[in-house]
Amino acid sequence: MSFLKEDSKIPRLIRFQSDISTIEIPEKFTFPFYYSPSEISKIAVEELKTYIHNQQDWNHRFAKSENKDGLVIGKMFGVLVVKDSNNKLGYLVGFSGKLAEKNEHPYFVPPVFDILEKDGFFRKEEDIINQINRTIEGLEQDKNYLELLKELESKRNQFELDVANQKLLIKTNKKQRDSYRKQNPNLSLNEIDKLAQQSLTDKITLKQMTYYWEQEIEKVKVKILPFEEKINALKEERKSRSSELQSQIFDKYTFLNSLKGEKSLLAIFKNTIFERPPAGAGECAAPKLIQYAYLNQLQPIALAEFWWGDSPKSEVRLHHQFYPACRGKCEPILGHMLEGIDVEANPMLENPAEGKELKIIYEDEDIIAVNKPYEFLSVPGKAISDSVYTRIKALYPNASGPLIVHRLDMSTSGILLLTKNTEAYKKLQYQFIKRLVQKRYVALLDGELKEEKGEINLPLCLDINDRPRQMVSHEYGKNARTRFEVIERKNNQTKVYFYPITGRTHQLRVHSAHFEGLNTPIVGDDLYGTKAERLHLHAEWIKFTHPITGKILSLKAEVEF
Repeated sequence: MSFLKEDSKIPRLIRFQSDISTIEIPEKFTFPFYYSPSEISKIAVEELKTYIHNQQDWNHRFAKSENKDGLVIGKMFGVLVVKDSNNKLGYLVGFSGKLAEKNEHPYFVPPVFDILEKDGFFRKEEDIINQINRTIEGLEQDKNYLELLKELESKRNQFELDVANQKLLIKTNKKQRDSYRKQNPNLSLNEIDKLAQQSLTDKITLKQMTYYWEQEIEKVKVKILPFEEKINALKEERKSRSSELQSQIFDKYTFLNSLKGEKSLLAIFKNTIFERPPAGAGECAAPKLIQYAYLNQLQPIALAEFWWGDSPKSEVRLHHQFYPACRGKCEPILGHMLEGIDVEANPMLENPAEGKELKIIYEDEDIIAVNKPYEFLSVPGKAISDSVYTRIKALYPNASGPLIVHRLDMSTSGILLLTKNTEAYKKLQYQFIKRLVQKRYVALLDGELKEEKGEINLPLCLDINDRPRQMVSHEYGKNARTRFEVIERKNNQTKVYFYPITGRTHQLRVHSAHFEGLNTPIVGDDLYGTKAERLHLHAEWIKFTHPITGKILSLKAEVEF
């Protein structure tokens, strides 16, 4: 199947070519920020994948090998299963951003607002801004202007050199005068006056020199001023026009919901932490799909989004993998668009620790070590209070201090240390800060590693548009280092030991999954790999100095993967 079957009456509505007669239709719409795709969504996705693989309608470079400049342009695609007015099923397909440098392609839903429209205000204003850019560039490259800048730099350099030499001369002359005075303690008044006059002459020379060069520099600045006034005025105009253009664009992006309510991007983001829409807001697949459904009186049934192509440089995106909608850009928009629709419950509001036992593996008067189960919070979250902290606090109500010395991700199991008093907390925390604590994790990776051991050094920072995901950033990221060692290879999986040198959020998960790291996600990683019954990552062993007794402690909690 190298094409999609488009409905004859509703453009862009695709009819299923696969047999869906026995497929169960979801009763509630997909919760877009954490989901497992429904069967009907998977069928639509497979039909879309077949089209993408075989189509010749457009050419988009999805992989490094297809792009000589090294820029990877993998793409997020989405499908929205819908019902028409006759309760007949079909689906819409969309993509995030642009595809093959265009906003519109056959079969895919159009953007909510097409800023690339030929005769639209964006193109017209863009031409004006581009002309301003060319004028600025022309002024900045003007021969006379460049020569004046060069002359200014030359005079400043000569000024600094002359002043430095004069100051050195003043210092040398002063030393000579001081030496002369020591050798001749009985100087006459005339000789003393002569030495003082030499000092004054040196200072006056420095002052005159400074004045001369300041005047010379000012003469050049006066000649430069007309150029810079024009350049700065044009830059201010460009800034003002760009800001106004951005506001116009945001105002044109208006989103519907099932209650026929309508809001612009500016209105949607006004009361969020962003206050203004972030770059690219409204261009993701999910809002475009739902908007088109509303405009064509189609009822949204189920949503699924997946990645096609190589992973971008900073994020972890796997070819064919399903992903939730991003929170930074899409959560406020979809929050409005899904009003009035019966949506699945948010699974992140459910307590994953309910019914799970928290085992204490070591305890004395000062410290506690627990074996934290997977999907169990270290500290209370925004919506869920049940955690290691709350349970230990309930067991030891008289314990003082913060209790929790370090943390494990909710999905990670293993050894977690706590303290019963402030003194123990401070001393044990110091060991973590100074990296005196030795830790070992065991993980099962979804693939076979070629290396036996090594070290990963990839700086990490928060993806502010898709919390809590982390991303690799050599510019903004914090130092993150991990040593690894292979234990076993079996069934196309690799069991490894991880020795984290630093302790960044999701460090082991990103270092495993990122293509510059091991390029092999941890089994069950729902953020950077493929969801399973659990994340196969366990804090197995820890070695540290007891904060009070000074005794070396080595604790171990094994796990079966």
